[in-house]
Amino acid sequence: MKKLAYPFAIFTILMFSAFTALQTSKWKIAEGYSIKFSSKDPSGVFKNFKGDIIFDEKNLNASKFDVVIDANSISTGNGMKNKHAKSDKWFDVKTYPEIRFSSTGISKTSSGYSVTGILDMRGVKKEISFPFTFVNNTFSGSFTINRLDYNIGTTKGMAGKAARELLVEISVPVTK
Repeated sequence: MKKLAYPFAIFTILMFSAFTALQTSKWKIAEGYSIKFSSKDPSGVFKNFKGDIIFDEKNLNASKFDVVIDANSISTGNGMKNKHAKSDKWFDVKTYPEIRFSSTGISKTSSGYSVTGILDMRGVKKEISFPFTFVNNTFSGSFTINRLDYNIGTTKGMAGKAARELLVEISVPVTK
């Protein structure tokens, strides 16, 4: 009888584990997302965004964001600034075509959630954390970065006049 109990116990554990894995919510990024950056100067948007979003409010340990921005999709509203932003002095989109964020942890806060992860931009990987909300199937959050931390531009010449701190605002509607 004990010989049958062990396989049954293992089978039961595997079934419940599979059921839990199936319950994790994988979301698809919907149209209408917005990835904006702003400062006194420069400001703009990234137009191409994709990735994997697994988010379950009841199982944050299984939740994960792995998203990518096409750096070449930068738009400042000025053709000359766009060309400059894509150059090797700024985003260097030929060498670093993607900006990637991969979460390492998500936690509940009093006003929503907080995500920690690695932001990989222009070959520099740094851990960042920022708050976000999830309301009406839309993730919204914002954080500030220092462009110099990611070797974007310099402090010399005209580049020195550009703001170092940029506010990044994200709004990502999702569907199942």
